Amino acid sequence: MLGVRLALMIGPTVPVPATPDIAEAVQSVSVTQNDEGRSGFQMVLQIGRAGPADAMDYALMANPLLQPFNRVIITVLFDALPQVLMDGIITNRQFAPGSQPGLGTLTLTGEDVSVMMDLAKKRQNYPAMSEPLIALAILAGYPQFGFIPVVIPPATVDQPLPIDRTPVQQGTDLDHLKTIGERFGHVFYVEAGPAPGTNTAYWGPPVRSAVPQRALTVGMGPQTNVESISFTQNGLAATIVDDEIQDKDLNTKLPVKTFASTRLPPLAAMPALPMQLPNVRTALLERGAGLTITQAFARAQAITDKSVDNVATAQGELDALQYGGVLKPRGIVGVRGAGFTHDGFYYVKSVSHTISKGQYKQRFSLSREGTGALSPMVVP
Repeated sequence: MLGVRLALMIGPTVPVPATPDIAEAVQSVSVTQNDEGRSGFQMVLQIGRAGPADAMDYALMANPLLQPFNRVIITVLFDALPQVLMDGIITNRQFAPGSQPGLGTLTLTGEDVSVMMDLAKKRQNYPAMSEPLIALAILAGYPQFGFIPVVIPPATVDQPLPIDRTPVQQGTDLDHLKTIGERFGHVFYVEAGPAPGTNTAYWGPPVRSAVPQRALTVGMGPQTNVESISFTQNGLAATIVDDEIQDKDLNTKLPVKTFASTRLPPLAAMPALPMQLPNVRTALLERGAGLTITQAFARAQAITDKSVDNVATAQGELDALQYGGVLKPRGIVGVRGAGFTHDGFYYVKSVSHTISKGQYKQRFSLSREGTGALSPMVVP
């Protein structure tokens, strides 16, 4: 009943509500949220010159709030309930004067605050620290962004002994968080919120145990809330590992083999693994030298888990007002009305929001490890 309202905060380290001249100039806002890696945003402002104050330059071009490396917080109030879509940093500005007075455009592009973790390469030692502790230590170095760390330890943690080895970082903090996560099939991302000015920094497996969101409904008359959706099944995605390594502690060759995904809970009634065996890709451990058998199994399982994440995918678009809420990535959503093969629960990989006056569209990407509805019902 109250519709959708867009709230914008902008400034240096601590953003403040946008000034009236900036708020009135905003024509559209786009936000793309990804389940791993950096998310991004883009704002288009209409600008022009009026009066002696603009004789030297466009007023908004000289506004210090719109300079690169300022922080931007974008919040949507959906029926008076705030949803923080983006807490990011301006990284790029594009200006087009326009063919007529007052029709110039200033486009601000940026990425979430994790872009500031990707500026400086460093060489850092982490003696006697496992990967979860390293992730916590890195995140503690960015208090200005209000990080709420959520670090999920993997099933097997190989605790390094100082007399044996010392973990070393050579690269940016963001690259290192991704690198140590890939060993276990983990992802790292920064999600804006829950409150403006705070961010959830997540390092762990894809979130599949969250409360399902309102279902995406297709082909069900007045209950349909999806404007378009299409499904894809990739028969070549699933991969198992069949290899052997020389255990560095035991000095013995041992087999390393995987058979199925360990992602929990399962989302598909007919998962690609083990159903596709023996018609499945087989991989080797590219960096198997110098590992223990525990380390090798963890890395092999990570390869298999990541490969089946995108066996079955779906892409589509919805109107937020018709859907009745904001579809969030990095969680679970149900699909109904598409038939048994494609109905059921999916993991939400990404959502792109496009907001302009009188319109709020969301494009989404879903995935799971196979086909078939595991549950006869989804959250309506």
